[in-house]
Amino acid sequence: MDPLSETAIAELGRLCPDGVERGVDLSAVSQWRIGGRADLVLRPASTAEVSALTSWFAARGIRPVVIGLTSNLLFDDAGLRVPCIQIGARMAQISLEGARVRAQAGIWVPGLARRLMQAGLGGAEHICGIPGTLGGLICMNGGSQRKGIGSNLLEVESVTSDGVVHTRPAQEGGFGYRQSVYQANGEIITAATLHLPTRPRAEIRAEMRAILADRRRKFPRKEPNCGSVFVSDPALYAQHGPPGAIIESLGLKGRRIGDALVSPRHANFIVNAGAARSVDMLALIQEISQRSMTELGAPLRAEVRYVASDGTTCPATQAHKDALAETAP
Repeated sequence: MDPLSETAIAELGRLCPDGVERGVDLSAVSQWRIGGRADLVLRPASTAEVSALTSWFAARGIRPVVIGLTSNLLFDDAGLRVPCIQIGARMAQISLEGARVRAQAGIWVPGLARRLMQAGLGGAEHICGIPGTLGGLICMNGGSQRKGIGSNLLEVESVTSDGVVHTRPAQEGGFGYRQSVYQANGEIITAATLHLPTRPRAEIRAEMRAILADRRRKFPRKEPNCGSVFVSDPALYAQHGPPGAIIESLGLKGRRIGDALVSPRHANFIVNAGAARSVDMLALIQEISQRSMTELGAPLRAEVRYVASDGTTCPATQAHKDALAETAP
């Protein structure tokens, strides 16, 4: 069944009430302000709705793309021809019981950090400046100060590609530095339970303020960007330093392709300096990775994932050649 047919839209509307939208401009959704038009975006409000949607698509041989707040995504200028499930503000409930916190995957991470601070729960201060959803944070095992959210988790609830709800203990999440099993297993993270120690609110607030002040000082804030582009690989870090320092040492700070610009403020940020295209971003990301390989003997690995118009996703460094071939004039 064509997911854009009137019959399909009616069925999807029953499964995801008030959460179906056609013809969505991805450049308005993207943190980078890049991307064409998505044919169909669905915004579920519960794990049950996510399960119902994935079951419906699986029965028809359709594999949707799943996104959050797009902090680590680069959409193609051609848009998306497959359905897109967005886990966001409609799935942002949170409940606290002592040191245990259960939150839906669509909650905004800075907002979650503030709620934890207000409850006097410490240990996750490092996430306070991460501009994404909890689901995306868990998938990437994201954080700052070389920490990851995986160390704060008790369990993660997810939905398989055929609609089965699964709860996995954190020990089975494969959490490593900016890694988890969710990057490859095709499951949609819908909620998580965290365990956090108590700490005086004043101490938590002071640490968060220091983290945010440091981010404001170092990172670009006005130009559209997706956050850090390259992973701070521990082995590469030990030998050559963080990605920003590596890129700067390669003479690529301020490098520009089209309107894709390596930020003069922090070299691990690539900003949209006007009307950058996905092909510009991919070309610049690939150039940086190749230069690192040529001059340092190790490529920089991209945190950013490229989303092709057919819904396939991969690290932006791997997408470059095929994407350029498809989009070349």
